[in-house]
Amino acid sequence: MFLNFKLINPYFLLWVLYCLLFSATAFAEQDEHDHDLQISAQLSLHDLVEKTIARYPDSALLAAKQIEIDAKNKRANGILPAAPAIGLLNRNDLITSNRGEREWEAELELPVWLPGQRAAREAIARDAALGLVDARATLNLQVAGMVRDALWDIAMMTHQATLAKSRHQTSLALLNDVEKRVKAGDLPKTDIMLAQNEAYQAETFLLRAEAEVKHAQFRYILLTGSHTAPEAFSEQQVKTSLNDNHPALRDASKKLLIADDERTLVKVERRENPTVSFNARSQRGPFDNQANESLGLKLRIPFETETHSAPLVANAEMNYAKNQAESQHLRYTLEAAFHEAEHNLEVTTAELAITTKQHANAQESLRLAKKSFALGETDLVSLLRVQASAYEAERAMKQRQIQLQWDTAHYNQAAGEMP
Repeated sequence: MFLNFKLINPYFLLWVLYCLLFSATAFAEQDEHDHDLQISAQLSLHDLVEKTIARYPDSALLAAKQIEIDAKNKRANGILPAAPAIGLLNRNDLITSNRGEREWEAELELPVWLPGQRAAREAIARDAALGLVDARATLNLQVAGMVRDALWDIAMMTHQATLAKSRHQTSLALLNDVEKRVKAGDLPKTDIMLAQNEAYQAETFLLRAEAEVKHAQFRYILLTGSHTAPEAFSEQQVKTSLNDNHPALRDASKKLLIADDERTLVKVERRENPTVSFNARSQRGPFDNQANESLGLKLRIPFETETHSAPLVANAEMNYAKNQAESQHLRYTLEAAFHEAEHNLEVTTAELAITTKQHANAQESLRLAKKSFALGETDLVSLLRVQASAYEAERAMKQRQIQLQWDTAHYNQAAGEMP
């Protein structure tokens, strides 16, 4: 059986193509947003942070930094401060008098360490190695902060979705009850539309809340590379003050120390390295068949000039001043973040106490309003108003409960504590 395409309505073909494209797009979107997480009781927050650090892009920079430090160590511990050189000289009179004069000379040039140069380079390599430890600790803390925020973001969105689902189920139950009472003649038909609008609104909130959960989970997967989340990741407040042991402050201090070491090295290397040259010469004079062999020693001592040293010294001073300013800015930023985290803990704790009382009052008001509505003493509008107030009170209390734990994690993060 063959289809005659001439008999098929072209609008029908367009409609079929549209359906196919829509189905494919819907399937792709569904697959793209299918990011449900598995909850594991065995996975700890510490282990999750360690796994995330291993795959974090900036970890490759630390590996490259280690190679750089090894190169500095090798240069500081080398026999010579720079590469040696050899020279070869030939002099004759073939194109001039051609009287048979010949001269060959071979030379080995060896650079010599300047006073204090080796010690200065060793100091840079040593402090850079210590700085790498603090740089790694700073990176680990940075990743830990992102993991903390990702987990509590999911927790916050999940609780919002749970409350939205509970509200939706309550609205459906209320709609069912209103429909029965309208059929029985106890309520006017307009109450059905009020109950339906409440159900529609609750369903809209649920869709949005579930979407936010998916988005939060997707951000978590992008960061950690894992589809598994720890079951328990709450933290206890561990510090009461910010001190110089904070990884970021230690890292900044090491950078400033290395910049100071580089200033010292530049002061030592204001002039080029002296060189010692050993040479051997073979010379034959005109009309002389016998060569004269000789050995020589040459010492080369470069002079210091401002044109050579001034830009190097200025660059080293600028680098030191830059690191000093960045260290001060970092301290101000960390102190402000620590103060804010500490204050947020106090405020959220007080807010939680208030919202807990509000939630208790709202639940009691809702219980009485439901009872009055069932007895016909109040109308549906009053019940919906009380129900909305109760939902908002529950949402505020649950949000403060999670926010308090999130603020504790922020406090530990600001204090420089790893989970």
